[in-house]
Amino acid sequence: MSGIILLILRLLIALCLFAFLGWALLTLWRELKEYQKILATHKPPSISLSRQTDNVPERFSYNITEVIIGRDPTCELFLEDRAISARHAKLSHHHKQWWVEDLKSTNGTFLNQETVEEPMVITNGDKLRCGGVELTIHIGENYHE
Repeated sequence: MSGIILLILRLLIALCLFAFLGWALLTLWRELKEYQKILATHKPPSISLSRQTDNVPERFSYNITEVIIGRDPTCELFLEDRAISARHAKLSHHHKQWWVEDLKSTNGTFLNQETVEEPMVITNGDKLRCGGVELTIHIGENYHE
């Protein structure tokens, strides 16, 4: 009789162990789903670049994390200017900030009249010059011309 009781106790302990493991895995799965929802809704602030050409304002807006500026038609911001390299500069969002980086352009990239030699943080209202084109940077959704 004690053998049957011992067998029943072992089965109950094994059942409790499997129930605990199932509960732990279910909890982890739910937390991962919740974290996935949070990451899916987290987007970087939009960035807009504006310039004046012949007294006509042009505005380029982006909701992506990387914008390549250059003369190459595959660039996100295509600018036809002989002083601009094919892939001139890169704007990227990381560490919760927008950054500008010169991509070894021939004529350089300037942020507020300062040469961009290494990645620099950009803010709303900064002036970015690539070749002969000056762009004003607007960060966030609340920009209106």
